[in-house]
Amino acid sequence: MTRARLNIFIEPDHAKRLDDFAALRGVSKSAVIAAALASFLVPDSEDRREAVIAKRLDRLSRQFDRLERDQSILIETLALYVRYFLTVSLPIPRASRRPRVRKARVRYAQFIEQLARHIQRGRSLVREVHEEIEPDASGETTADDGSPDAIHSQELKESPSESKV
Repeated sequence: MTRARLNIFIEPDHAKRLDDFAALRGVSKSAVIAAALASFLVPDSEDRREAVIAKRLDRLSRQFDRLERDQSILIETLALYVRYFLTVSLPIPRASRRPRVRKARVRYAQFIEQLARHIQRGRSLVREVHEEIEPDASGETTADDGSPDAIHSQELKESPSESKV
């Protein structure tokens, strides 16, 4: 097999890296350059690389779309809750402020505990709400799964007098 002889000029840093790489692999510098050139000149490798990059970008795009949807739901939920809360809440009479503050502290601690359980469980509340709105193919929702959060929400529904602060 005949080979063509080329005289090329490369940067000193590249020459040093080529020497080190060839010595590390135990091959000649010509073999390293030939392999790199063959890899660079194969048209399929560029197409495969583009396909892999496109697939990753598509996945990132879908993840970003889900995050954007979840964030929009969260913002709307918070805005509606604040508007509702400010609309229905009455000024607290001075005589009953202390008991209400104590009750609020207890409820806040319960909220933080429930939030911690929910985060440890690894499920997204937004996803659960979405699943409640759009049940799966079996027609069942995921709200009554027997979890502490589902039981707690059921208890809240059953005891409306407890929810008055």
